[in-house]
Amino acid sequence: MTLRVDVAGLDVPADLRDQLAADDVAARLARKDATLWGPDAEDEAAIRLGWLDLPTSSRSLVDQLAELREQLLSEGLDRIVLCGMGGSSLAPEVICRTAGVPLVVLDTTDPGQVAAAMTDLERTVVVVSSKSGGTIETDSQRRAFMSAFAAAGLDDAAVGSRFVVVTDPGSPLAETAVAMGARAVFLADPTVGGRYSALSAFGLVPSALAGADVGALLDDAAELADQLAAGDNPALELGLVLGAAAAQGRDKLALADSADAIEGFGDWAEQLVAESTGKEGRGILPVVLESPTAPGADAPDALLAVVGSPGTATSPSVGVSGPLGAQFLGWEYATAVAGRILGINPFDQPNVTESKENTSAILTSGLPDEQPAATIGAIEVRGSGGVLDGVDLSAHDGVALALDALLGSVPEGGYLAIMAYLDRLADASAADLRAAVAARTERAVTFGWGPRFLHSTGQYHKGGPQTGAFLQITGVIAEDVPVPGQQYSFGGLQAAQAAGDRKALADRGRPLLHLHLTDRAAGIGQLLTALG
Repeated sequence: MTLRVDVAGLDVPADLRDQLAADDVAARLARKDATLWGPDAEDEAAIRLGWLDLPTSSRSLVDQLAELREQLLSEGLDRIVLCGMGGSSLAPEVICRTAGVPLVVLDTTDPGQVAAAMTDLERTVVVVSSKSGGTIETDSQRRAFMSAFAAAGLDDAAVGSRFVVVTDPGSPLAETAVAMGARAVFLADPTVGGRYSALSAFGLVPSALAGADVGALLDDAAELADQLAAGDNPALELGLVLGAAAAQGRDKLALADSADAIEGFGDWAEQLVAESTGKEGRGILPVVLESPTAPGADAPDALLAVVGSPGTATSPSVGVSGPLGAQFLGWEYATAVAGRILGINPFDQPNVTESKENTSAILTSGLPDEQPAATIGAIEVRGSGGVLDGVDLSAHDGVALALDALLGSVPEGGYLAIMAYLDRLADASAADLRAAVAARTERAVTFGWGPRFLHSTGQYHKGGPQTGAFLQITGVIAEDVPVPGQQYSFGGLQAAQAAGDRKALADRGRPLLHLHLTDRAAGIGQLLTALG
């Protein structure tokens, strides 16, 4: 079975369909025509279309990875930890969750989550995955694991043998991997961008080492790849639907997994769609739902997409069914088509570096002095962009009033983004805030764990329509973890990343409510109660 796209309640204009046919978009994309997105995008597109070849070009990895996995298992190394961000971590997480195999994904700077990952070292192999080779989160995690292995009594050679590296040729990480004596180094295709890399070494290496059948994944993708030049292929239809919906005012894509098919796909599709389309003041905002019936599924400016299901009674909606390998390739192709319809370059990310640069500056100069406007229970309240103007924070329900003010600042057609710089395992209940907030408004409500959302929806927040309001949640650190060889700790890095993102949003004048939890569990509970 390959990809199937079922649309309900949405009309794709005939002239749009006819225009794509007249322009021969399907065949031109399949043969990697870099002119499809206009002259301004041509240079970037020319070096970013290698993902179309991956169902074939990645085939050589299958036997290599099977052999390496057997070697690791023979040495008692059966626990795989992946250190990566964005496209380097989200696809392996979906692959392994869907396959039902264990993979520890470390895509955070939260000290508690970092410390929790550095256990069972006697049976652990760490996959360090970074396209650029300079990702600060990933480099910090690599340093921490090297130190932990050494502290456990491994000599330098043994420490190096516990690392597998995935990066682009010539990156700083490629050089570091050789210097540290990594057991294996996989150099990925540099013509594949991070968010389009699910079927490359970035997606396959950690997944295969964890026990997923990546050969079957490629088989399913290859079946769809054979259809992509045809003008009636399902991936083209999906791209048409996404683009047509956005053009008709449904520029929010409500993403939900079906109950029995693919697990966690929305998180991967979120970064693909948001980072590819959210720029030049326009874009499609993915909203990852807890289920197809969760709050936000029937929002007036949303198209509901159910992944793994042939459809839903909710209208307008699109059901996208088919195996995971075909889903990866199909959504990548569809996003490229939607980018053409929207008139943007789907392969660049012009605003992603802004928060990174802010973080670097803060690590050097120190955190800004931001005094709370009030402390209510376990929550320190701060705000910018006028969000707290006129709010009586001395009232017994001051937190609820602040949240109401933030919701009231979201314009028609806008959205509220909840950004939690917390531990997504120990503080998992923070994710319940999305549905709780969404139940109180018709506006789109998204949820992201910091800092990983900076590598996905962070681009949309800065480069997409400036209609967002933002709720940033940070928390007290019970026990910090140092970053070996650096002057900052994980807690310091996390705080700098949150402050850097606040600055990027404040510079745009966006409404921002910053809630700092002086007790994480109590603070999350207090927030959920305030929204109840």
